[in-house]
Amino acid sequence: MERRLAAILCADIAGYSRMMGADEAGTHASFKAHRSAIYPIILNHGGRIVKNTGDGFLLEFPSIIGAIEAAVAMQTLMAERNEHLPADRAMHFRMGVHMGDVMADEDEVFGDDVNIAVRLETVATPGGIAVSDKARTEAGRRLAVTLVDAGPHRFKNIAEPVNVWTWAPAGSDAQEQVPDDGPHLPGQYRTAIVGVLPFDNLSGGADEYFSDGLTEDLIHALSLQSFYRVLSRNSTFAYKGKSVSTRLIAREIDATYLIQGSVRRAGNKIRVSAELIAPEKGEQLWTGRYDRDMGDLFAMQDEITANLSAAVAQEIYRAEASAPARSPNAELTAWDRFLKGLSHYYQQTKDDCETAIALFKEAIELDPALSIARAYLALIQIQSIQFGWIPSTRELWASSVSLAESSVRLDPRSSFAFSLLAYLHAMQGHYEAAMDAIKRAIELNPYDMGARGVLGICHMVIGDHRKAVDLFSTAVQRGNSDPRYQWAALNAFSHYLLGQYDASLSWSREGLYLNPNHLQCLAVRTAALAQLGRADEAAQAAEALLANHPELTVERHLRNFHWKNPADIAHYRDGLLKAGLPFGKLALVASTSKFAVDS
Repeated sequence: MERRLAAILCADIAGYSRMMGADEAGTHASFKAHRSAIYPIILNHGGRIVKNTGDGFLLEFPSIIGAIEAAVAMQTLMAERNEHLPADRAMHFRMGVHMGDVMADEDEVFGDDVNIAVRLETVATPGGIAVSDKARTEAGRRLAVTLVDAGPHRFKNIAEPVNVWTWAPAGSDAQEQVPDDGPHLPGQYRTAIVGVLPFDNLSGGADEYFSDGLTEDLIHALSLQSFYRVLSRNSTFAYKGKSVSTRLIAREIDATYLIQGSVRRAGNKIRVSAELIAPEKGEQLWTGRYDRDMGDLFAMQDEITANLSAAVAQEIYRAEASAPARSPNAELTAWDRFLKGLSHYYQQTKDDCETAIALFKEAIELDPALSIARAYLALIQIQSIQFGWIPSTRELWASSVSLAESSVRLDPRSSFAFSLLAYLHAMQGHYEAAMDAIKRAIELNPYDMGARGVLGICHMVIGDHRKAVDLFSTAVQRGNSDPRYQWAALNAFSHYLLGQYDASLSWSREGLYLNPNHLQCLAVRTAALAQLGRADEAAQAAEALLANHPELTVERHLRNFHWKNPADIAHYRDGLLKAGLPFGKLALVASTSKFAVDS
C-alpha cells in the first residue's frame, strides 16, 4: 500500500435529501449536469476524482494550491449557475480542503487526513469552502484569495482540534460575519443556525432600500453573538420576493430558526413587524412590532436593529435551552450538559440553580475549552450569592473570577464573557479593570444590551448613578426578560442612592415579583421604606428579610458591596439600620457574655 502527500477536497450538497424527496429524478439530473460542468475545472488544476457519492465527491490533488484554487473556481461557477434558478432548485456545494499523508490502495485513498477533509466539509457554509490551517499554511502567500479565520474546531474521531479558515464567493457577506480576532464555539457546538429572511417592503419600491438595509443590519447584529451561527445574506436573499414556505426554506438552507418581518410606511410614520419561528415545528417563538417617526433614518434603523437583535437573541437562548438534543446519543457530551444546565438556569429557583451548577461543572470537566459553560458557571455562582441561596466566600468569588478570565481567553470574541468579567471586577471594586473589560465587550458587539447594562453597573459602583439609571433603563427597554441581568435590583439600588426611594420601591417590587426571595431586592426595599419614614412597613420588610435569610446582618451584607464612594455605603447602611436590622451578631454575643460575667 503506497503512502504519499496529497491535498484532499471533499464536497457535498446542502439540503440534498430534501431536494431528492421533492423531485428525485430532477435533482439527480441537475446534480449530474453540475458535476459535468465543474469536471474540467478539476482536471485543469491537476485533480482526479477518487470517489463519487450520492450527493458529492472526493478529490485528490498533488498541490494544495491547485486544490484550493479548484475549490474557489468550482464554487464561483456554481454561484453563477444558481443565480437564476428558483430557490428550491439551486444546488449549493459545501467543500472542505486539507492536506497530509494518505494511504493509497488502487484508486482509493485512506487515513486521518482524508477524514479531516470530510469533517471540514461539514462546517463549510453552503456555497463556501473550509480549509484547514495546515493547508493554508502550506499554501502561504501564493493564494490569490483571502481566507477568514474561523477558529479551532473539534471533530468526531479526530484527536486534536483543527483550526479552520473559510472562503465565500464574491459579493457574499459570509466572511464579514466572522471577526478575525479569535475563536467562537467549535463547529459541533453551533447547534442553532439562524436565517434572517429579507423583510417585506409593504410601502412600494421607494422604501426597498430601508427594508433591505434593516435585514442586513439584523444579520450583522445577530452574527456578533457566539452562541449560534447566522447564515449570510446570500443564503437568505435568494428567497426575496418568492412565495416559498418557511419549512422548505429552512430545510434548503439548514436553518433551525428563521426571522421574517415587514416594513410599512404611512406618512412620516414607519412600522416594523418581525417574528422568530421554528419552521420544522411551525412554532412562532416571538413576535414584535416597532412604530417610529421618520426622522434620522439611519439612527432609527440602528435603534430598531438593536431592539430586534436583543429581543431575538434571548428568545433563541431560551428555545435552545428547552430544545431536545440534535446530536446522536453517542455525541451527547459537554454541549448537551451545558444546554441542560441552561434549561435549569432559566427556571430561576434555588433547586434549579443547584442542578444548573452541577451540569455546568460536568460540561467543563468533559470539555475544559467550552468557554460559554465557564461564563455561565461564574454568573450563576455570583447570582446565587446575591439571591441569598449560597453563602458568599472569598473562594467562591475567586473561582468565579477565574472562570470569567478563562472564558475570555477561550473565546476572545464573546461580548458576554467580557461583560461578565467587567461585572465581577466592578463588584470587587476593581473599577479601571471593569471599565476596560466592558468597553471591549461593547466594541465586540455594539448591539449587546446586556453589555450596555453592565456599563451602567460600572457607573453605579463609581457613584455616577444618573448615568447608571439611563443605561439600565435602555437595557430594560430592549431586553428586560433575560435573567442574566438583574435589572430590577440594579435599578432599585441606583434610585435608592439618588434618594429616589419611591422609584427604588417600585423596582424592588418588580424584582420580588420574579423572585420573592431575592436577597438584594428584599434588603433595598427595607432600606427605602425606612428612609421614607414608613417605620411600620420597614419593620415588616425587615422581618420578611430575616425570615428568608436569618443569618443576615448589616455588617455581613455590606461585605459584598465595594462601591467607590464611602458616602454611598454609609447611605445604604443608614437605611438598613433605621429599619431595625441587626448590625452584627458577633458584637451582640460579646456584649451578652460580658453582662453574664459581671452579674
